[in-house]
Amino acid sequence: MIFETTRSVVSNILHFFRLKPYKNAFLYGSCSIIEVIEQLYFNTCRFLIILLTLIMIKPSNLQKYSLFGGLTEDQIGSIIPIMEQEEFAPDEMIITEGKTNDKVYFIINGQVSVSKKDVLLARFSEGDAFGEMEVLDVMPAVASIKAVSPVTMMSISNKTLRAIYNMDVKAFSLIIMNLARDMSRRLRKTDEKIASTAPILL
Repeated sequence: MIFETTRSVVSNILHFFRLKPYKNAFLYGSCSIIEVIEQLYFNTCRFLIILLTLIMIKPSNLQKYSLFGGLTEDQIGSIIPIMEQEEFAPDEMIITEGKTNDKVYFIINGQVSVSKKDVLLARFSEGDAFGEMEVLDVMPAVASIKAVSPVTMMSISNKTLRAIYNMDVKAFSLIIMNLARDMSRRLRKTDEKIASTAPILL
């Protein structure tokens, strides 16, 4: 367990600093020493928040998500270290309509809005997941997802799914089956909504 936690922390450190590099004043001369120190301070504080969140996430926290239905705590515990933990600020775009997305997101805390062609369709919050359709059919996103408040999420990418397959075929099979079920439920809800609003033809 200590090894898995350490691997998770190191993975997220590398992922975090790859996405949020600070400018190097000595190499580029693009900012002052004070700006570099401020950026380092910001990165350090942000990383500590990520680290604390990772420590607090337990397998039991993820069992409430339908994607993990049927998986044991041990199976989920082995998957957590290879998942990504991401933070989004209010009004920050998470998924853009028409662009590719290869991740399923699980909201740990915060709220996001779902819109299509600038029309608000829904709001998701803690306990909700989204992005399943694009992971399965590898097509551009059909709607935009934007953070309404500060949002903390865990995500599983196609690359992570391949890693799960190599690690535990049974867990992989359950996740794929759950993905298909979630997508089927959403399509059924959409059909019911369309049917309830469609005009009756005589």
